[in-house]
Amino acid sequence: SVFGFIAPPGQSAYSAAKFAVRGFTECLRHELAKTSVRVACVHPGGIQTNIARAARISAQLELSSAEQEKSLEQMEKLFITSPENAAARIALGIERNQPRILVGKDATAIDWISRFFPTTYMKILERLVG
Repeated sequence: SVFGFIAPPGQSAYSAAKFAVRGFTECLRHELAKTSVRVACVHPGGIQTNIARAARISAQLELSSAEQEKSLEQMEKLFITSPENAAARIALGIERNQPRILVGKDATAIDWISRFFPTTYMKILERLVG
């Protein structure tokens, strides 16, 4: 997930898990570099699934039901990549032996923004999303 690059409010546990997967994957790739085993980490952006509706949002945000629904609707508008396109991109990344597979233009943008603005990316992303 791109939440292995960024840590949005309300997603501390999910982001921590994705950062851990990213670190584990990178370490594993280095450890296996001299073998025939190849390791890739997939970072999808917004894929057109029901993941947002199934996600748990931190209770610390104290959002009303109406605010949660509005937030979900806004988030779902950002899901721009179809599952079929995501699968094709992942398959291509594996064929090309890419160690990091970014799925969707949004994932690429988030990767770059988080690299160039490691401490202020959230403010930038909030401005971009609205």
